[in-house]
Amino acid sequence: MDAGYINLATIFSGIGAIEWALKRLQIKYNIVFACDNGDRTINIDYNEEYKKILHLKNPEEKSIYVENLYEENTKKKNFVEESYKANYNLNGSYFFQDVKLLDGKDFKNKIDLFVGGSPCQSFSIAGRRAGFKDIRGTLFYEFARLVNEISPSVFIYENVYGVLNNVFSELGYFFTYQILNSKDYGIPQSRKRLFVVGFKNEKFLKKFNFPNPMILNFTMQDFLLDNTKFGNFISNNKGNIELKREKGIIDERLFLSEKLIKYILSPGTKNFYHPKDNQINLPIARAILSTQGNTHRASVNNYTLTNNRIRALDPRESLRLMGFDDDFKIVVSKSQSYKQSGNSIVVDVLMAILKNIIGTNVWKE
Repeated sequence: MDAGYINLATIFSGIGAIEWALKRLQIKYNIVFACDNGDRTINIDYNEEYKKILHLKNPEEKSIYVENLYEENTKKKNFVEESYKANYNLNGSYFFQDVKLLDGKDFKNKIDLFVGGSPCQSFSIAGRRAGFKDIRGTLFYEFARLVNEISPSVFIYENVYGVLNNVFSELGYFFTYQILNSKDYGIPQSRKRLFVVGFKNEKFLKKFNFPNPMILNFTMQDFLLDNTKFGNFISNNKGNIELKREKGIIDERLFLSEKLIKYILSPGTKNFYHPKDNQINLPIARAILSTQGNTHRASVNNYTLTNNRIRALDPRESLRLMGFDDDFKIVVSKSQSYKQSGNSIVVDVLMAILKNIIGTNVWKE
């Protein structure tokens, strides 16, 4: 740990949930690297390209090489990178484009905290007894590979909950895991995710416990622009959310037509039938989706009421429900912002985990 700063590295970095958690807690940190391809795909021979990358001299050359690969093979922009760089100071650090082409050995023993959550893959992919070799070809393998190459002091892995396997033990880490729900850590959203925390030294694991659930002091309605206008949703000097009640302006385009209202309130038919829960304006939001920009039925998506008119959530409200206060800059389109918030980790859950990691004194010894 350099001069009191936590040296941080992330993959599947998204819009920087762990970075925002550190910011809200007013903990000094230095971004060593981030990595996210912005949900772009390129048609290349990954094995051959990775071999070439290993022969390059340094991380700068490797980063430039991969950026050129993407420029040559896709016209799509990396909108995640745009959001990330607008909100965090890389200060000469690296933003890598592809986790599968990232050489972690460049950063061995240089990382205090390594964080990631590979998208749409739970531990159940590999099964209970699968080892490191058996998870090749999965994005979880890339996280495990980089843990092995980087050898961070602590890692946090987040994913949809599933079956845990023995990979981290095989890599020499001591870890614990638990399913946490966002609504138990200050955010009115029902979002269950598996969190794994691993330590290089077993003595710190013995000092660590996952945070206890807290009383929820907010409803989804508290987070809406109807009641808390833009700029009035802040984080105080202790990292806690503070709201200043004042009505805000709602974008007219968020309101649903009669035709869409009929669709979203429909329970569906045959293979798309949701008879149990078709409610809107819930006090605790359903899990925020990366596809929330699309029109889903009310049993899947979150809809609310403004002056008795049904509307979708605003991108700012979606970010709030992920723990990003109004300091977070939106520099992408509405659809991209929806996608990015839905793919993020909830900031307040990470804050609670971070406090307990810091309590082990892992970065002071």
